[in-house]
Amino acid sequence: MLFLTLLMCYNPYVFGLFEDINIEEDLSPDFDSPRRVPRQVKSMLTKETKPHIQELSVKTTIISRYAFTAVSCTMLNRHSAAAEGFFQFLIPKNAYVSNFTMIIGGRVYPSEVRPKEKKVKQGKGGEAKPKNKEKGEQSSEPEVEVFRMGASIPGRNRAMFMLTYEELLQRRLGRYEHLVSRLSVDVTIVDHSTITHLEVLPLRNGKSNTAVASGANTCQACSSRSTVIKQNKTFCRITFSPNIVQQAKITTSGMLGEFVVHYDVERELGIGDIQVLNGHFVHYFAPKDLPVVPKNVVFVIDTSASMLGTKIRQTKDALFTILRDLRPDDRFNFVSFSNRIKVWQPNRLVPVTPLNVRDAKKFIYMLQPTGGTDINGGIQTGSSLLSDYLNADPDANHHSVSLIIFLTDGRPTVGELQSPSILSNARTAVKEQFCVFTIGMGNDVDYRLLERMALENCGMMRRIHEDSDASTMLKGFYDEIGTPLLSDIRVNYTEDSVQYVTQHLFTNYFNGSEIVIAGKLTNQSADSLHVQVTASNSDKSIVLETDVALRQREVETERHVKEAAAGRVWGFLSVKEGLRSRLKSQTSKEREGHTQQATDLSLTYHFLTPLTSLVVEKPQMLADGTMAEDTPTPTPQGEQAMARVVDPVAQGGVETQGLELNEGTMVLNAELVSPTRLSHTNPLATADGDPHFVVEFPLSKLTVCFNINGEPGHILRMVSDHKHSGVTVNGKLIGAPAPAGSHKQQRTYFSTITIVVNRPKRSYIEVTPKKVILDGQDRLVLSCDTTVSVESGGLVVTIVGKSTVTVTIGGTISFVILVHQYKNPAPYQRNHLGFYISNSKGLSHDCHGLLGQFLYEEVGLAELSGNATATGDNSTSSQSPILKVKGRSVPVVQKTRRIYSGRQSVDCWFARNNAAKLIDGQYEDYVVSHLFDTGVWPHGSNGA
Repeated sequence: MLFLTLLMCYNPYVFGLFEDINIEEDLSPDFDSPRRVPRQVKSMLTKETKPHIQELSVKTTIISRYAFTAVSCTMLNRHSAAAEGFFQFLIPKNAYVSNFTMIIGGRVYPSEVRPKEKKVKQGKGGEAKPKNKEKGEQSSEPEVEVFRMGASIPGRNRAMFMLTYEELLQRRLGRYEHLVSRLSVDVTIVDHSTITHLEVLPLRNGKSNTAVASGANTCQACSSRSTVIKQNKTFCRITFSPNIVQQAKITTSGMLGEFVVHYDVERELGIGDIQVLNGHFVHYFAPKDLPVVPKNVVFVIDTSASMLGTKIRQTKDALFTILRDLRPDDRFNFVSFSNRIKVWQPNRLVPVTPLNVRDAKKFIYMLQPTGGTDINGGIQTGSSLLSDYLNADPDANHHSVSLIIFLTDGRPTVGELQSPSILSNARTAVKEQFCVFTIGMGNDVDYRLLERMALENCGMMRRIHEDSDASTMLKGFYDEIGTPLLSDIRVNYTEDSVQYVTQHLFTNYFNGSEIVIAGKLTNQSADSLHVQVTASNSDKSIVLETDVALRQREVETERHVKEAAAGRVWGFLSVKEGLRSRLKSQTSKEREGHTQQATDLSLTYHFLTPLTSLVVEKPQMLADGTMAEDTPTPTPQGEQAMARVVDPVAQGGVETQGLELNEGTMVLNAELVSPTRLSHTNPLATADGDPHFVVEFPLSKLTVCFNINGEPGHILRMVSDHKHSGVTVNGKLIGAPAPAGSHKQQRTYFSTITIVVNRPKRSYIEVTPKKVILDGQDRLVLSCDTTVSVESGGLVVTIVGKSTVTVTIGGTISFVILVHQYKNPAPYQRNHLGFYISNSKGLSHDCHGLLGQFLYEEVGLAELSGNATATGDNSTSSQSPILKVKGRSVPVVQKTRRIYSGRQSVDCWFARNNAAKLIDGQYEDYVVSHLFDTGVWPHGSNGA
């Protein structure tokens, strides 16, 4: 289940998740129709004294269940004096921040992840970290944490905050769950497997799962009009962009609610889905259609005085529902604890019969909150009850799954009060015979105690917020663990073929969940990997095994999955595992070892975790409100790489000393590049406008042009050289009405261009008219309105604000992307991109694609009769000329095309009919499944 929370607030003095939205800026042509801005809102904006948000967008890309979320926030200080602006954002509790960058006054301020110091030193550098609930700081949601950063914004200037976080989605109840926050949302799902289920639900209130504020009907109508879904077999994109009027119809309280998307993928039978890429493997195991294993369950319920009222009522409602869902082969019992312990059926577990269910409901109904909280007594009694039952019937342990569900809303106040003793007593009582699942309700809970108790006894912990619908959440948690299918799962791989494998032993597998294992291959040239899965299902032992063809699997994976979604899955799981082991450590030496391991991995993958801090150099403001000259940050240990930072408005573009970063991180250079520089160089191949393609044949000294009348939503392969130079370029089309009097029914433009680079390191560049996303060793999101250059390894991305994006690969390949933006677009105009190949030396002779196939070809120009053949520019004929391309004859006419936004014209030979016969194959052969598709030309290199 994809789980999105969107928030809106009209208070201009609060920022981040509760920031004011610049309503004047929201009247863009992307909305249904322009609306008048309320007068009171205009008045409020003119009176505000603090910076306010101009634009806030959230873009999530989910690749094989691994989610990358990029948040971009632009804040404007309208006044002449400098003012403090705060960026605040809620991120899922299980996610890790992997990058944060500020651009203020044209200067770039990147972040650096460092080991967390025991004593935080105060300095001019800002430190961003999630609030630590263990120290008593509370988050507004139980499953999220707050990222917060403040910075001074010069008068009449803008600041851009760019945040990236990552998360491995957990499958629950047969779906995946992901959480992001607020306003403009773009969700892309790309998977190696077929997407079998996709559903976008109406907006709902996160606390009660009901429609928000102004009613279900209004909510559904507004969210439906603002949501656009595009989907094919393995790819889907969901956008949600409500305009200001639609937001007001949804709610007036400031909370838009939860934007929920359900999806699931097709699963391979047997050992599951194994993805292999660049020395890493990820194994997804989620078997289905297995018989349900009977369970022995003891419910241990807190009935102390603090449970009085709504808590105990909702708990009872949930337990009544759970009783109806127990299966005939299950056995169960109830224990209540306060300062007294009560057992419903002493010394036994009873079968599920109508009489027992009726008596259990009476026991639940009669529960009365009173007294203190004896957590130790409650868990000891429940454990003894279940342990005695299993010892009395040894077969029950082999033919069933046993578990305790423990619920409390407070801290221990009666009996044993020390957490270490409670945990030790629980381990002794459980004796690794069953699992303990803990639930905490409200704000006054020792969540660290509950989490450790669950982790040390093969269970998991769930939090329920004070104002949440506890009944629904309790029932939902039980549904996740109420249908066991397997127990004692062990996954083994060929000995000496893998290393650094994450957890591969699992006590239970529940229906609707998923087991995910990642590791590194010790021999990347090996042909196969032997995989064996052993498990128990009721009274049967299950053994599944097969040999995985590594090379074939890597080719299949590479078509759909980024390297980041394989290597980073391993890093993400390894960090999580290290933190869990650290929490369970029994000795200081063991704890230090796990701490160091998790810290090293966090630094390697640039993850903000409980063991690291994210440090950003803040701009220094002078008394007159302007920015001071940059000063170096403290120099980190290790080799250094210099990042030059330039003020774009400084006369002559004089460089100032900038930041020093560790070797291997992105180096940021902000330098001015004149857009007119591009007009002095003729591109080798271009795709711009509707889209109009122009190709220069250097060997023949001819220029050829053609149009592609594609369909909106189609993704076209423009350059395909993945096997050789490692470069692929794809472009996505959007549609627009044709101008009046045009022979066309619609226009199409490129809305997004992606460049996938496989060497020297795998990187992904996604360009839209608004932003550039560079995803390599780190992930960076930059605005197309900014002038900045980013270098990562042999890859350089240079942006000239509102003009061009130039991508240079290894110094031998250069692509120029023109950014076309309209302030007041006509109905037939759309913000779009143009694509130009300016340097193709690094592309191989086997390069293909709509443009790439022509880079090394020769063509001839002839008359229609075929009598006078000429190559070069000296060909003239009164008859209709034809082009000779790979033995094919293509009728052409001479035309003039404008390129570089009309600043340059070229004469070319125009091929009609969607470039029929000019291009290899048909137009449909160049339509790919998704923007990151790197599949090769299906008919061979330069085949006809």
